[in-house]
Parts: sequence; structure tokens; C-alpha cells
Amino acid sequence: MSVKMKFISKVTATVFGSALLLSAVPAAAQINSVDALLNDIRQNASKVEAENRQREAEFRQRADQQTSLLSAAQAELRQLEARAATVERSFASNRTQISNLEEELRAAQGDFGEVFGLARSKAGEFKALLDNSLITAQYPKRTSVLGSIAESKALPSAEELNSIWTTMLGEIKAQRQVAEFDAPVANVDDGAVQKVTRVGPFSVFTSAGAEFLDYSARTAESAKDAPLLTKLPKQPGGPISAAASKVASASAGSLVYAPLDPTRGELLKSFERVPSFYERHWVQGGNIGKFIILMAFFGVLFGLFNIVRLFLAKMAINGQKRKAQPSKSNALGRVMMAYEGAQNKDADTVELKLDEAILRESPKFEFGLNILKLLAGVAPLLGLLGTVTGMIQTFQAMMIYGTGDPQLMAGGISVALVTTMLGLYAAIPLLVLHSFCSSMARSIQGTLEEQSAGIVARHVETRGLGTGSVA
Repeated sequence: MSVKMKFISKVTATVFGSALLLSAVPAAAQINSVDALLNDIRQNASKVEAENRQREAEFRQRADQQTSLLSAAQAELRQLEARAATVERSFASNRTQISNLEEELRAAQGDFGEVFGLARSKAGEFKALLDNSLITAQYPKRTSVLGSIAESKALPSAEELNSIWTTMLGEIKAQRQVAEFDAPVANVDDGAVQKVTRVGPFSVFTSAGAEFLDYSARTAESAKDAPLLTKLPKQPGGPISAAASKVASASAGSLVYAPLDPTRGELLKSFERVPSFYERHWVQGGNIGKFIILMAFFGVLFGLFNIVRLFLAKMAINGQKRKAQPSKSNALGRVMMAYEGAQNKDADTVELKLDEAILRESPKFEFGLNILKLLAGVAPLLGLLGTVTGMIQTFQAMMIYGTGDPQLMAGGISVALVTTMLGLYAAIPLLVLHSFCSSMARSIQGTLEEQSAGIVARHVETRGLGTGSVA
């Protein structure tokens, strides 16, 4: 075999192996000889060459198109540059002309220029004043004329000049009115329109629920139709809200007290920082305060239960005093039944039996008195413990952060004062309940002793009469 044939056979083996690895050839298209392989390679080479020539033609065509597009773009750029130069020359000419006209205008105005300049500046100042006025919530578009006067470079017309002082008079008139109008409220029903009542420039609240609203002037960043009123997250309540309700429900011409906020809303917004009853007593008191409150709650309930129990026992004893037949359902009846068991004995034995019966009944009336006394004594001690704990927290905050920020010390001081207050709150009613229960228990015991003494006296008298008759 020649060298050429060896090379061809190696190429054939390589190509044939590559074909097997890259794709699966159908059985009908398999190559069985070297000549068939060469023919196939030539066909593929010619096909690839034709495809390459087609691609080169497309590239040349696209290059010609891109060249034409580039030429068109460059021509358009030259036109735009020429137009920009023309516009720039026109702009410079117009600017010069405007400067000349402004000079002529200033010369023509003379002293009136200062007058109109003063009118524009005052219109701007008055617009800023009205934008911050609560009355603008009722008339939201009243400052548009003042804004156009303040921002305009042209001379204001007579109507515009008149609008300045007429707006001033309208503001003066509105400041003395109590008006009701419709306005959107930002955080109520997604900005729905509500009927609100305005008391001069001082306060505004809803007519239905007497809920106070906060007025916020529009800024450059706010939307054009953004609501100017927002409901305060925390209402003042008490007599302030009651006065607002009276104003909202008052008829025309009636005289009622109205809530006024001379700070234009700042005083009402300060109520947001005032803690509620729950926050002051339950949150600010800490764990010690919570324990005092729970202890006082259950102590008061226990004291009231004792009062009711002793009152019912006293009523039952009073009912038994009017009956001759003893009953086991009350203390006096049980004492009388003890006498019936010993009425045939001598007076000393009867007296001892009655004393024994009274001693059995006494613990029932004194039940819980020591508990009330203990709770009344522990409550102020727990308050004192809270005071010491709060002061320790305050001193620790001062040691770590210094005394520059009072808010860092406010938590400890709050715990110290609130727990002391809660301790006194708990001790006072518990002491009153203990004293009342003790008084009722002594009263019942005194009644039992009084009735026992009467029973002994009647027993002695009866035995004496019986002895005398026999003699």
C-alpha cells in the first residue's frame, strides 16, 4: 500500500469515527467505500462554499445599507446643527430684546414699579400666611390668585390688586365664624368627604363624632388635590371632646362653650404624648406595678365578698331574733339550739355552753380579715420596692448615657413614681374594706353575745320562779 493510500485510509477512519460520535447516520445513507466518502466530502465542501458566498453577499449588502444610513444620519445631524445655531442666534436676539423691553418697562413704570413690587411681595407673604391658616381647609383655592400675583413678572391688574385686600377681609370675617362644611379627611374611609365643624382658625372636628382633625398645608411635593385634614390618632377626650360635641349639635344662634387651640393644633397634638390610663398604670409601672394591680383587684373582690357575706349573716340573725324557733341556717339559731340542749342544767353550765357556741361562730365572721390586713400592709411596701427599683434604673441610665437626654431617665423615674402611686391606690381601699369588715364582724359578735346574755338571764329567771313556786 502506498503512502497516499495509508493517509487516505487514516483520514477515512478519523472522519468515519467522528461521524459516528456526532450523529446517527441512517442505514440507507451509510458510506461503504473511500470513493463514496470523497464524493460526499466534495459535495459538502461545495455546499459550504455556496453558503459562505451567500453570506458574504448579504454582508456586503448590509454594509452598503449601513453606509447609506450613516450618510443620511450625518446629513440630518448637519441640518439639526444648522437649525440649533439658528435657534441659538434667535434666542440670543430675543434675550437681548427682552432685556431692552424690561429696561423700557422699568423706565416706563417709574415709581409705580416699586409699588407693584411691594404688592407682589405682600401677596406672597399673605399667601404663605393663608396656606398655614385652618380656614384654607374650607376654601382650598382661595390663595391661587395671590400665588399668580406673587409669581408673575407682569404688572398686576386692578382686579388682582383688589383681590389682595378682599381676601384679607374674607380671612378676618372667617376668623370669627363657627362654620360647618364638607371636606375630605385623609385617614378616614380612604379620604372620603366628611362634614366637619370649624371654630374660627383655632380648631376643627368632625360634626358626627366630634373627632378633632389636624390641618396640614400643601407643600411642593404633595399632590394638588391632597386632603388638608387628618384625624388625630389620639383624641383628647374628657371635657374638650364634650365641648366639641356640644358645638357640633348646637343650633344656629345658641351660645355654647367651644374648644379653642391658640397654638393652631400643636396643643391638641400634644395629647398623643399623654399616656392613657392603661399605659400609665399597667405599662409604665412595670412588673411590680402589674403585681400591685392584680393584688389590689383580687383583694377588693375578696373584701366585697366578705361584706356581702357578713351583711347576709347579719340579716339572718336579725330575722332569727323575731322568731322563737331556732334555725341552723344562721349563727343565732345555732346558739339558741345549743341552749335548748343545755336548758335543764344550771346557769353556769348554760352560760358556758352558749360561750362555746359563740366561739364556734366567731371564726366564721373573722374569716379573711387578716388577709385584707396583710394585703393593705404589703401594697405600700411593694410600691416602695418599685420606687427603689425605678431609681436604680435611673441611676444606671445616668451612669451609662449621662444626663444629656432626659428621655433615657424617664423610664426609671416613671417606674419609681407609678409604683408608689399604685401602692397607695391599693392600700387605701383595702384598709377601708378591712375596717368595714371588722366593724361588721364585731357588730355580729356583739349581737350574739347580747342575745346569749339575754338567754342566760331568762334561764336564771325561769329557774328562780320555778324554785319559788315549789317552796
